[in-house]
Amino acid sequence: MSDWTQKAPQAVRDFMAGRRLDEVECIVADIAGVARGKAMPASKFARQERFYLPNSIFLQTITGGWADNPTGAFTEPDMILTPDYSTATAAPWTADWTVQIIHDVMDQQGNPVPIAPRNVLKRVVRLYEERGWKPVVAPEMEFFLVARNIDPNQPIIPPMGRTGRRAAARQAYSMSAVDEYGKVIDDIYDFAEAQGFEIDGILQEGGAGQVEINLNHGDPVALADEIFYFKRLIREAALRHDCFATFMAKPIENEPGSAMHIHHSVVDMATGRNLFSDDQGRETPAFLHFIAGMQRHLPAVIALLAPYVNSYRRYVPDFAAPINLEWGRDNRTTGLRVPVSGPEARRLENRLAGMDCNPYLGIAASLACGYLGLIEAENPRAECLGDAYMSEDELPYNLGDALDLLSESERVREVLGGEFCAVYEAVKRLEYKEFLQVISPWEREHLLLNV
Repeated sequence: MSDWTQKAPQAVRDFMAGRRLDEVECIVADIAGVARGKAMPASKFARQERFYLPNSIFLQTITGGWADNPTGAFTEPDMILTPDYSTATAAPWTADWTVQIIHDVMDQQGNPVPIAPRNVLKRVVRLYEERGWKPVVAPEMEFFLVARNIDPNQPIIPPMGRTGRRAAARQAYSMSAVDEYGKVIDDIYDFAEAQGFEIDGILQEGGAGQVEINLNHGDPVALADEIFYFKRLIREAALRHDCFATFMAKPIENEPGSAMHIHHSVVDMATGRNLFSDDQGRETPAFLHFIAGMQRHLPAVIALLAPYVNSYRRYVPDFAAPINLEWGRDNRTTGLRVPVSGPEARRLENRLAGMDCNPYLGIAASLACGYLGLIEAENPRAECLGDAYMSEDELPYNLGDALDLLSESERVREVLGGEFCAVYEAVKRLEYKEFLQVISPWEREHLLLNV
């Protein structure tokens, strides 16, 4: 092994034990959460302390277009990427022996590039730490396994299970339903073990072929790294068994959407106690302030939690997705849920984020709202004790409206960074403009001969 491998997690060293490393993938997450970077022979990586990529990777849309840089001329200056060895992990699906490493992104003066999503999350975490607080998150990942779809004009359908029948809907928590694609699940477990990731649980969700993976609570940046890696891991496991894994918010009509629920707690760094519980185990004012911050500021960050036009198809009543910002204890119809727990694990679950969001930005946006709530020290409105689907909608109806709310919120832009928000808005407005130029099958079916 070369010297750098001694800085890597034990899982990487176990993976490489007795083997010759062939390749290293040097990667960062772009605005969409897509891995960008370079692959190189392991021998070259061992001799190279850094490499370079243009800042334009953060101006690219999901369709491959390029947004104008709202903060300066489009000269594409190089950024400096240095490996964060703590993120080194195997790529166990490759034909040769390959390791992936997430890199820190700096400008040429050594400052964190403010538009890099991982840096945005680090910025928010640092704001907590400056107050003596340590944010803790526990994400849930929902996704669909679907039949291969190589024609975008055709609807997405469930995959074929081991019984020779397509995966059935409305089978939440069914063990036999998840066994239908057990070989994919087995590979997910195997890949995760090789990469050193701990899965808290896997279950069948309500949609046809829909799966949920829960992760243990921990550091926001480390868990965002894991979700970034998990998306690729899960896609690779599905491809081995002739199906696709999709993280679209709403891939199949009349089926539930896929969320990335985020559980939040905050620890007092001086005492190690959960900020949300007092000495007698009761809810603290800080807990209610955190909820109030979510209620007040979440509309301004929906553009990050629901980043595509498809994302807004998930926010419909009675499809296990929130339509407002009500909060309640053990109430899954609310957007903000307080799960059953002991005082030490008291937390708030944000159910608004879609699984299509960039995990760094989704977690950063959610934490930003809670942070502002702790600072502003206001109380939330009364708890919702009934069916929150009966309450009025409070969320923006489309990406354009969501971006307007983001552009108008000075407090949120201050926390996330003004330069980042400007670039994000430019990229997303271009994507929205591209979508509006596409004529859908619904329009052709109902308008072509009838209007």
